[in-house]
Amino acid sequence: MLHLPFRRLALPALIAAALAPAAHAQEAPSEAQAKPPTNLESVVVTGTRSVNRSQESSLSPIDIVTAKDLQSVGDTQLGAVLSRLVPSLNFPRAPGNDGSGIVRPAALRGLSPDETLVLVNGKRWHTTALLNLQGALGRGSAPADLNSIPISAVDHIEVLRDGASAQYGSDAIAGVINIVLKGAAKEGSNSASITAGRYSAGDGKQWQGEASIGVPLGGDKGWARLSVVQGHADATNRGGRDFRDPSSPVYGQRTQRIGEPDISNHQALLNVQYAVTSNADFYAFASTSSREGTSPALFRTYNSARNIRSIYPNGFLPLNDVRSIDSALVAGVRGTTASGWRWDVSGNYGRDHVSIDPIHTLNVDLGAASPTRFNAGRLIATQKAFDVDIAKDLAVGWLQNPVTLAFGVEYLYQRYGIEAGDPSSYFGTGSQGFPGFTPGDSGYHARHDVAEYISLENQITDKLSGSLAVRHEDYTDFGNTTSGTLSARYDFTDTFALRGTAGTGFRAPSLAQQFYTTTSTNVIGGVPTQIRNFAVSDPVARALGAEPLKAEKSHNYTLGATYLPGNWTFSLDVYQITIGNRIVASENLVGDDVRAYLTSQGYTNIQGGSYFTNALKTRTRGVDFSSGYRLDLGNAGLLQLTAAYNRNHTSILSVAPNPPQLAQNGLELVRVGHIAQGYITEGAPRDKIALGGDYTLGAWNFHSALTRYGQFRQNQDPISNPGYDQVFPARWLLDLSASFATAGWTFTAGVDNLTNVYPQKYKAGSDGAVGGTWPYPDYSPFGYSGRYLYTRVAYRW
Repeated sequence: MLHLPFRRLALPALIAAALAPAAHAQEAPSEAQAKPPTNLESVVVTGTRSVNRSQESSLSPIDIVTAKDLQSVGDTQLGAVLSRLVPSLNFPRAPGNDGSGIVRPAALRGLSPDETLVLVNGKRWHTTALLNLQGALGRGSAPADLNSIPISAVDHIEVLRDGASAQYGSDAIAGVINIVLKGAAKEGSNSASITAGRYSAGDGKQWQGEASIGVPLGGDKGWARLSVVQGHADATNRGGRDFRDPSSPVYGQRTQRIGEPDISNHQALLNVQYAVTSNADFYAFASTSSREGTSPALFRTYNSARNIRSIYPNGFLPLNDVRSIDSALVAGVRGTTASGWRWDVSGNYGRDHVSIDPIHTLNVDLGAASPTRFNAGRLIATQKAFDVDIAKDLAVGWLQNPVTLAFGVEYLYQRYGIEAGDPSSYFGTGSQGFPGFTPGDSGYHARHDVAEYISLENQITDKLSGSLAVRHEDYTDFGNTTSGTLSARYDFTDTFALRGTAGTGFRAPSLAQQFYTTTSTNVIGGVPTQIRNFAVSDPVARALGAEPLKAEKSHNYTLGATYLPGNWTFSLDVYQITIGNRIVASENLVGDDVRAYLTSQGYTNIQGGSYFTNALKTRTRGVDFSSGYRLDLGNAGLLQLTAAYNRNHTSILSVAPNPPQLAQNGLELVRVGHIAQGYITEGAPRDKIALGGDYTLGAWNFHSALTRYGQFRQNQDPISNPGYDQVFPARWLLDLSASFATAGWTFTAGVDNLTNVYPQKYKAGSDGAVGGTWPYPDYSPFGYSGRYLYTRVAYRW
């Protein structure tokens, strides 16, 4: 049961009481004077045209991505499509890394993926159970999985590029992605489509069918809409030929698989709304998603100590059979009282279940009798939430327009579990590619949070508007925190305005970061090395310098301008985000002293360790630019042009000193050094340019998108692999498509990456290149599979 002290609810009541006398002293202003009401349960967007996708009249910068925009490229992954349309968002396409090729993270403003909050219809979406480790961008994060949401269910997406912890709580440091679902059943709102394509190299064939159908309920009382997605994609392979050992039976062949994974995708989402009374609606949406694919590990050579030649005489490539089963249910009732109070009471449940089962592999410690397929265990993340949100527009005698008062409470329950694999998967060194979770790794961990928020928003004068929000959180694992945000906007003319925001935020350390434990293979100095990630509470991790995790704390500042001269729209925003106690994965801690210590603790098959730490304070500075132009040519058609730019840079302001137990244990270690710092400061593209054009003439539409991904850098071990840090230069990608519409049907043909651009290859001798068999960097923001050709047929009724 939820118990809230009286003092937590007293402030909203006092404010309402203080404003009430003035509210009764005059009638509310006319609709022409009043601003639309603010609903803090969702990101509010009004008066936006899709030509520029940016909400120019808001207090904070917002991008709008419509359902039509989502169909403008051939890619069928929601995160990948967003990264093409929103310059400040990146969606790296890691090929392996123990599952992150199947469950991929998206990052906003160059920060970690778990520093962006994802909402669906304004409700907090649960996070994935998979923790991204090894060399994946977003290393150490377990964010929400955008690809678990059927793309056919999306009406539009609102990307708030500003800190919003005071409105929504944890994770909203970089911003908020709010996915708004398709709703009411009306003529022309139903659709079905099928997309098919392949890469010009001849592999990676894929197809995806989508449908969204709505029906009315009780006449005009409500509606129900079912959206489904079914699809499959074959893998691509851009691995290099293996010339490492002339005596190998596979010399000169491609032994490593890198590229897009093979994925089968099954998704459904039901969205319902029904009027239970004249001023109250019941609403709910439920979703289920199942994605399964194979993720490659590193090739084991025929003469490796990691191989048994009687099973694999030519060596073998371990594969991880990754399956993510995601489900969610949100239900609530909302309405308006006779006196104008808007209220919303809802419950929220989400669960993600991830299994990583090694196949085409073995356990060398089981000898020739080793199985070649293993059950390595399961990861389960669960979220439950209960929200009460209340708001009212209060007319105040000394203010020109009503003050929107909003307040509410939230109870949040989170649980994270690790289930052990079969004994054969963790015996000895364990299954190659991904050793199973041991009984010692397994367990369930949970926490609770109670939050209260209050917000005031007002159009103070005809030109000046502002808002203030404060939110308090009480977590059972790390304690209390309070966040606040102050925003203002001043319209100098009807076409030019300045806006700004200053605020504080936080991110609670995820349960996965606190308790995830596993063993993985990393290439260090050209040698495959077994690294164990320890829970921060493990005594071994404590001896290696781990400490209890604290919440990240942020200070956000944004200053921007909007300019709307006629058919043009412009917006420019500069921002700074400082994060203290930033949580990062440590370096892979290796060396003779570390190995000796691990051996003394019973880890005889482990050569190094890692864990999560609050060791950094960082500062991210950047700029966002957005522009659009709409030209109606009459009988000659309609032309729409967009241009957007993002540039950001993260600096490390300080690194926490080593805790004293390291020296006491005779260990001189660099917990967050050259490689780990490089992930944060230079792993993402420094900038991105997105240019778009749409020309419509009668039944024809022609779309073009030119995207420039800026340079990024990948650091290598300065001791075992010195001199191999590498800057990968910027690349331009061109996407083109043409569509013809007739009688409800739309036929589309297109090509993504028309000029077949690839990222620069690794330097020869780099650890990342794995002897030339892994030629391209995992950090590449657009992958490395080349030109993609596709067709799409859609019908709308």
